[in-house]
Amino acid sequence: MNKIVLITGATSGIGEACAKKFAAAGDHLIITGRRSERLQQLKKVLEITFSVKILTLVLDVQDRKAVEEKLGSLPLEWQHIDILINNAGLAVGRDSFEDADINDWETMLNTNVHGLLYVSKAIVPLMIAQKKGHIINMGSVAGKEVYERGNVYCASKFAVDAINKAMRIDLLKHNIKVTGIHPGAVETEFASVRFKGDEKKAAATYDGLVPLTAADIADTIFYCAQLPKHVCINDLVITCTQQAGTYYFHKTQ
Repeated sequence: MNKIVLITGATSGIGEACAKKFAAAGDHLIITGRRSERLQQLKKVLEITFSVKILTLVLDVQDRKAVEEKLGSLPLEWQHIDILINNAGLAVGRDSFEDADINDWETMLNTNVHGLLYVSKAIVPLMIAQKKGHIINMGSVAGKEVYERGNVYCASKFAVDAINKAMRIDLLKHNIKVTGIHPGAVETEFASVRFKGDEKKAAATYDGLVPLTAADIADTIFYCAQLPKHVCINDLVITCTQQAGTYYFHKTQ
């Protein structure tokens, strides 16, 4: 297909799964992440396996200057970006509001909200110039319903939901699609990061569940990206069969 797809947070989880899915379809990729070794390994595997071109950018989306410099100086052949997948994001901490660490709050807001804005602001002019494009923003069911001890993580994803809707309206005149994807429980490194490396607590998140996988979300994103030019899925909530919303689960023993 030879589209150019930019994926943030591609070193693990949903981002990595998206890279594999789109590369398998013949698309060329710009993949970003903080871990250089993982990016280079992914680049090597995808280029050998699927014979596509991969451009790696080591950056933290929280770093506005780095985002502006690296995305603002893309080689000409990489500037015709068809699809932007704003995947980079995280949850840190699972504390009641009064006990939460403000540093955790800032990390989530800077990554989930500011990072998405920095990357989008850098790429939107390129899409406007070519009069087409598709932006896919990774939200969460936590951006639809607030739950106990979710506080600022939920707030960050509510912000993503609002930004997604605003982008869709404002970019309508430029023929740019905008899609919000809102997953429920997905078994990736997400829980491990949230519980700050406590693997026992992370694993307990999925006890009694058959959760979604990163590949499930990548398949959904790919589907949204392959629809006809006149069709845009604006908003999509996806959970495993045993989940309905942020706090309704049917777990088996």
